[in-house]
Amino acid sequence: MNNSVGSTGRLLWAGLRALLVLTAVCGVLYPLAVTGIAQVAFPGKANGSEVTDASGRVVGSELIGQTYHLPPKDGEETPAPDLRWFQPRPSNGLGTNSVNGRYKLILSGATNRSGDNADLIKWVTDAKAAVVEDNSVDGYTVDPSDVPADAVTSSGSGLDPHISPEYAKLQVHRVAERNELTVAQVDELVAAHTDGRVLGFIGEPRVNVLRLNIALKALVAKG
Repeated sequence: MNNSVGSTGRLLWAGLRALLVLTAVCGVLYPLAVTGIAQVAFPGKANGSEVTDASGRVVGSELIGQTYHLPPKDGEETPAPDLRWFQPRPSNGLGTNSVNGRYKLILSGATNRSGDNADLIKWVTDAKAAVVEDNSVDGYTVDPSDVPADAVTSSGSGLDPHISPEYAKLQVHRVAERNELTVAQVDELVAAHTDGRVLGFIGEPRVNVLRLNIALKALVAKG
């Protein structure tokens, strides 16, 4: 009996010691070590890939898309886009946009549906019509066949911060007109903020909308 109790006590004490050691190593030392290395080697990424504007104010993350809407009117469920700015991909997959200019992070998702799904057809049709209407200005009319897929569908997460160069260029005339800039000025801005394929062959060329709009704001401020 005593031997049994003693053995049980030793096993419990050994288990408790293992628990304390593993908690200290895995729950304290390892996270601190990883955090410290990340802060030294990759401080920007470790802190959320924050993006600052010309004044140094943090305005978002380069990894998460934002919306650019006008203040919502009374009774308006979805605020109208602020057409002074380059617009991102739609984010109407599983979630909805919040009124604070950020995508709602509680729920997100893609517009993935079967090709004959009625909801998908309506989303794409309505989105294409809106893109054509919003970006057609005096002297420049958007052809519906020129509207790229990323202009009318969400990404897999619904939070993609990038758009294709084609979608960015489609918006150039409207952005130039709304901000009293020349088309050439805005074209140069898009070209300067177009990233190529990673290592020259991975992924597709892309434009980070937040960084592009920060540069646009700075250009407008120069007058």
